[in-house]
Amino acid sequence: MTPNQIMQLTYQISELSSVAQKLLHKANSKNLLFYGKMGVGKTTLIKELVRQLGVYETVSSPTFSLVNEYRGDDGPVYHFDFYRLNDSSEALDFGVEEYFMQDAWKMIEWPEKISDLLPNEGMRIDINKNINGSRTINATPVK
Repeated sequence: MTPNQIMQLTYQISELSSVAQKLLHKANSKNLLFYGKMGVGKTTLIKELVRQLGVYETVSSPTFSLVNEYRGDDGPVYHFDFYRLNDSSEALDFGVEEYFMQDAWKMIEWPEKISDLLPNEGMRIDINKNINGSRTINATPVK
């Protein structure tokens, strides 16, 4: 682990619940930024995180709507997917700044698409898929 990392974990899908608990416990912010290749498991991890925040409805990727809002035990939880954006002005058009100003959990997939608009604080979560099918996450604070 590098000095700035909060944690590094390698896990199987069967351990997802435990990984999500650890991430929520170690989070330095309610802004979670998910980096990784297509199909690495970002949405799968986010579904578990959202479930642990008390969301009981079906959670799905907001690929076409850009954002899904859920009601958790302690307020709203926002799940963003910026994969289809051509540039950050498209995020401004739907009011992303207003979402980012709220004191709510924000799960952001493909944050590199809007790097100039991201909140000042958050936790960067890099996910890699290993040859044996396990995943490794590296969580690092963003300041």
